[in-house]
Amino acid sequence: MNQFRFSRRPDIGDKVRVSFEFFPPKNDEMEARLWDTVTRLEPLQPKFVSVTYGAGGSTRERTARTIGRILKETSLTPAAHMTCVDAARHQVDAVIQEFTDMGVKRFVALRGDPAEGVGAAYRPHPDGYANGAELVGALKDAGDFDISVSAYPEKHPESPDFATDIDMLKRKVDNGATRAITQFFFDNDLYERYVERARRAGIYIPIVPGILPVHNFTQVANFSARCGALVPAWLAERFDGLQNDLQTHALVASAVAAEQVLDLVERGVGDFHFYTMNRADLVFAVCHMIGIRSHEVAGSAAA
Repeated sequence: MNQFRFSRRPDIGDKVRVSFEFFPPKNDEMEARLWDTVTRLEPLQPKFVSVTYGAGGSTRERTARTIGRILKETSLTPAAHMTCVDAARHQVDAVIQEFTDMGVKRFVALRGDPAEGVGAAYRPHPDGYANGAELVGALKDAGDFDISVSAYPEKHPESPDFATDIDMLKRKVDNGATRAITQFFFDNDLYERYVERARRAGIYIPIVPGILPVHNFTQVANFSARCGALVPAWLAERFDGLQNDLQTHALVASAVAAEQVLDLVERGVGDFHFYTMNRADLVFAVCHMIGIRSHEVAGSAAA
């Protein structure tokens, strides 16, 4: 029966679409690693690549510089992250205009985490956009943009229940969101149940699973605890004892991510958003597993 599995069809790579998330580098060494990653992943022809934006605009200049370089030096389509935390409306509007003037036509609209970090109390700026839904509305008023928003298969840690969480997603959609990208998760049943909840609420935009390859299990487990993402016992067991065995850790991480993505493909998912952590190897391996192959980048032959 295995020959009939959808994920093993020879044309599966033509039916699956991917996008990648990068974060702006803080120093020269990190910038070199980022551009090594961009160079490695560009030939996979992602639908778009997003560049994160720090709380209160803390990475504004570095985000803009990274997006500008992507526009000028690659064939990739960048999406600029936008947040509204710790910023007045006129400040957010100015950043939107800045990105628009650069040629950006895609945005990832997020409320954003407080400057104190994940888990800190969120307080809207008195003159700002109160949440992600209002930010989406501002973007829609500013131009005909492709707007991605966040979604939470295990609900946002600040939401009292799933009904409240889904209602916020519905408000984002009503204000003009094009797609939702989920926070990373490791249990595909949670994602599937979340999509079912959204559909029952009348939300029909694509809900793209966010995939996080586990480059460092300890760090991922700690971050998951802060943002309310479940780390299943079986996942912890996969990485048990590999803290000092980086090579095996990477092999296991690649296998785990590929297993998750292939299972989602079998469930009918056709779009994936990878949180790359500015590292290419695991993402490249998983994309290869689902049939996505490198293509010559325009202009590369003359370079």
